[in-house]
Amino acid sequence: MASENGCGLCKIKVDRIGVKKGTDVLLSDVSFELHCGELTALIGVNGAGKTTLVKSILGEIKHQGTVSFESHCGEKLSKITIGYVPQHLDFDRSAPISVEDFLMIGRTVSPVCFIKKKKISRELDEILETVGCKDLKEKRLGDLSGGELQRVMLANALYPTPELLILDEPVSGVDASGSEKFYEVISDLKQHYHMAIAMVSHDLGIVRDYADNVVLINKSVLKSGNAKSVFSSDEFSQSFYSLSKEAEE
Repeated sequence: MASENGCGLCKIKVDRIGVKKGTDVLLSDVSFELHCGELTALIGVNGAGKTTLVKSILGEIKHQGTVSFESHCGEKLSKITIGYVPQHLDFDRSAPISVEDFLMIGRTVSPVCFIKKKKISRELDEILETVGCKDLKEKRLGDLSGGELQRVMLANALYPTPELLILDEPVSGVDASGSEKFYEVISDLKQHYHMAIAMVSHDLGIVRDYADNVVLINKSVLKSGNAKSVFSSDEFSQSFYSLSKEAEE
């Protein structure tokens, strides 16, 4: 996957990100790096600023600090392609929209019902096969299971192929089988496409099993490293111990 200068993306540098809402500090001095071919998990208690951080990386909200992109040649890139898989997709489940219709929306200037777009359709077939749901192409979107819908949203995020993929609680409400299938696909993507992946998750078992790096956040970065080092840290214990104490009270 080539960047605009032909060297390919190497890393995304999040540098001293800060966000305020009125007098409330939502994020302060957040810095870390996302590397291609690695999955980085962003964890923290509710209200820690994970969603705000994702919006900052996506450029959806104003923030202090910078998010920059660097090629393998060490050159700065002005922009990259980012794919995003939200926690939920809000849509009318009774609408007569197929998976193919959903994936075609925004990818052609003609109304979906008027086009039989061989090239785009062929590319979508390849992506659906990549995420393990080619057989769902003609199925109505509202008839999909939770796991199937998440894989279709993943397919949507992969077209065009991104250099950075952001997953926001991607298997929330999905059963264990669906969750396992989803992360098997993510592991394959990481290996074969060498993309950088950032994942927000409350499921620490998933983080332990799949994350190469972990960033523990509570408005600022408390700890970063591999899962073992973060999970065994005082910062992790204090964050999640205080959460369990609050639940008991």
